[in-house]
Amino acid sequence: MRIFYTEDHKLRDAKTELFGGELVPPFEAPFRAEWILAAVKEAGFHDVAAPERHDLEVALKLHAPDYLAFLETAWSRWVADGYRGEAIPACFPARRMRQHPPRDIDGALGYYSFAAETAITEGTYAAARAAVDCAISAADHIHAGNRAAFALCRPPGHHAAIDLYGGYSFINNAACAAQRLRDHGAQKVAVLDVDFHHGNGTQDIFYERGDVYFASLHGDPVEAFPHFLGFADEEGSGAGLGTTKNYPLSRGTLFDAWSAAMTDALSRIETFGAEALVVSLGVDTFERDPISFFRLKSEDYLRMGEALKRTGLPVVVCMEGGYGVPEIGLNVANVLTGISS
Repeated sequence: MRIFYTEDHKLRDAKTELFGGELVPPFEAPFRAEWILAAVKEAGFHDVAAPERHDLEVALKLHAPDYLAFLETAWSRWVADGYRGEAIPACFPARRMRQHPPRDIDGALGYYSFAAETAITEGTYAAARAAVDCAISAADHIHAGNRAAFALCRPPGHHAAIDLYGGYSFINNAACAAQRLRDHGAQKVAVLDVDFHHGNGTQDIFYERGDVYFASLHGDPVEAFPHFLGFADEEGSGAGLGTTKNYPLSRGTLFDAWSAAMTDALSRIETFGAEALVVSLGVDTFERDPISFFRLKSEDYLRMGEALKRTGLPVVVCMEGGYGVPEIGLNVANVLTGISS
């Protein structure tokens, strides 16, 4: 299995995150990718390649042009207005307020975000572009006839919606991989999101499309971020009716219950007729993850990978969450080992 990785992820090195009423060091930090890369190499995955550089052609099929333009210029606008800290949104267009993009950068941050925990920093946009490069290159690798590829994306992407960022996500890597596979001729593609947090951005992007099936296993949004999407009655609309399936799971979920949900999701993906599978891989389902509440163990990730292999589908794995504990590397390596076994 080829691993797509770039040192450019280090350009995203925020120093602050709003958590528990305090500005704390971010849970999503460069060490995550470094731990994961070291672990997958130790597990025998030595085919590591830099991604090809890509323009915004794929991303522009998924994200609003004004949103991508905002991401590109947000930091320079923030600095030009004299702000000294990292760019954190403080004002949002809530219910019964006008929905329009302010000229002022402080207002624009709130307009284009759905959460206040994620700061924009000097290297954020460049790192987000590099993460997309990894995802698209992994999809190209699959198109070339290979059975699996791992895009070690950082920052993650599954919370990035059509025109919103948050949850450490800016451009939706997994959605870009799925779109790339469609552009290469796959008639139907599935995205399976196994991150602890609901992939609200991916759902938003594909909710009205019938060519991409989206399934997400995640902490029940009544208790878990992002709170306002990811409920079981969200099934798609228009041409996409029936191509979204959510599995909100309760606090303390163990692998048996989690695996039963994944088995159902994979069965639905098979019925859908997907020709390729994109996996939004978050290992924040681990029992020791600091910001999640499932109870999966390291050996469970090997079984997860084996189940993905049994689909018989070519698989693009895009890295999403998993925080704060060294086992994130082992858990990712176990998934890849299961797929490759």
